[in-house]
Amino acid sequence: MTPPSTRTTVNPDKYKSIGNGFAVTVREDGVRGLAKGWAPTFIGYSMQGLCKFGFYEVFKIMYSDLLGEENTYLWRTSLYLAASASAEFFADIALAPMEAVKVRIQTQPGYANTLRQCVPKMYAEEGIWAFYKGVVPLWMRQIPYTMMKFACFERTVELLYKYVVPKPRSECSKGEQLVVTFVAGYIAGVFCAIVSHPADSVVSVLNKEKGSTAAQVLKKLGPKGVWKGLVARIIMIGTLTALQWFIYDSVKVYFRLPRPPPPEMPESLKKKLGLTD
Repeated sequence: MTPPSTRTTVNPDKYKSIGNGFAVTVREDGVRGLAKGWAPTFIGYSMQGLCKFGFYEVFKIMYSDLLGEENTYLWRTSLYLAASASAEFFADIALAPMEAVKVRIQTQPGYANTLRQCVPKMYAEEGIWAFYKGVVPLWMRQIPYTMMKFACFERTVELLYKYVVPKPRSECSKGEQLVVTFVAGYIAGVFCAIVSHPADSVVSVLNKEKGSTAAQVLKKLGPKGVWKGLVARIIMIGTLTALQWFIYDSVKVYFRLPRPPPPEMPESLKKKLGLTD
């Protein structure tokens, strides 16, 4: 998250809203305060994104081969969910250290201002565990988030081409296809934000407070506290998810990588169901 939205979660008494968070951050730390933690954020989420999208393709092919062509179509939503969950499990292991550093920089004034200052200080105080104590809450947040992100995206693309786009995908230009990708990505991002927000709140506080457990933080925040900052997260995650899918699909277009069309029922299954003439 951006610094103001993270601070809104971990210190709601001081940062009462996303707008107030920006104002207080700028007043106390200047405009540079908005960029605090940019290095671990960039590195961490770059590593996570590479693992997430890369492993998703690997697991989707792997599970599809196990299911066979007909079951891949019939159980395609379950396939998307399983492949994305598997990919995110490994992606979060890559993300956890930088996420811990980012939150520490953003939420503990005076602790450290840069990645180079923060990493050795955290290691000296708490050892390697300092960088991975948030991995389980990350799984709690990111795995449902990614399952929603990929499954919702895949099915939304399918529905858009079926009910909204007035012509088959094969007749759409690359630009028109990328617009569909962006719209589907934004819709998926909205659902992702809602699903993952409570766990995101727990992760943010957990990385700020030494010695706390996820259960203790959850109890402290309460039912209302875990939803603090949801609107800001929806806006941010919706836009971010749309851009991620747009960039990912654009890279495929640029390098002429395979871009499978929305799934269609195999002919063998149509015959079994009596759908052929």
